[in-house]
Amino acid sequence: MKRFLTDSPTGRWPAITNLDTQQIMPKLYSPESAENGGAAAVDRALTIVAALEEAASPLSLADIARLTGLYKSTLLRLLISLERSNLVVRRPDQRYALGQFAFRLGRAYEATYRLKECIVPVLEWLITQDTESPSFHVEHDRNTRLCMFRLDSKHSTLDRVRAGELLPMAHGAAGKVLKAFRNGVTAEAHGSMIFTSFGERDPSCAALAAPVFGPEGQVAGALSLSGPLERFTATAVKKMSVPLLVAAQTATQSLGGEWPVEPVRLRAPSAGRKRKEPA
Repeated sequence: MKRFLTDSPTGRWPAITNLDTQQIMPKLYSPESAENGGAAAVDRALTIVAALEEAASPLSLADIARLTGLYKSTLLRLLISLERSNLVVRRPDQRYALGQFAFRLGRAYEATYRLKECIVPVLEWLITQDTESPSFHVEHDRNTRLCMFRLDSKHSTLDRVRAGELLPMAHGAAGKVLKAFRNGVTAEAHGSMIFTSFGERDPSCAALAAPVFGPEGQVAGALSLSGPLERFTATAVKKMSVPLLVAAQTATQSLGGEWPVEPVRLRAPSAGRKRKEPA
């Protein structure tokens, strides 16, 4: 079988900076937007939506201006359009929040890719295998990833990853997976299905992750197991790698994808069945 472990622990951990552990606010708009194509006004409007999504609570106009770097006069014009589409609502206290259309978009995304149906049962199965806390990550933009689903393990001490959080793409096992398979299963990425990280994003945490593929070999996301660094011994990493690979294979098949290397043999978890196309 092909090699599937990378970055095994050596006892020497990478240096950590404060920036590494900060959540990154997505900047959709920049002065170069028009030069790179697209519409600058749309980029600005989506930056407002991203700020509200990241805050997960109503924001004042001053808050939005601080988070986006846009002038209040510009924000007011854009917010009128966003309110008209019900993507943003203005509350009686004059604070802004995501509107019902944002909820509908989330439901449509979930229905399109069937992620919850296919991924959550796999996460639940991983917990029964006595692994660390499982989660599922997708690419948010070139620099950040989004934790879509997360379940806590049975251990008394846990790491601090939560569903809905944006995390840096450059650090962490899940980020490595998403970057490695961004262009599908290339010859360079084919030899490694599991990636590890030790103290990279958080000096007290470690993780291992594997890719999940959708149709046509495109990476759908990364399954990750994360927890306190001291529990990620070489023996523990080897033990958790097998159920993690089985879970990734099962999720891949449920999403209509094909696992690109020789399957790992273990009783597989039960996940959502692949939907049959109408005749």
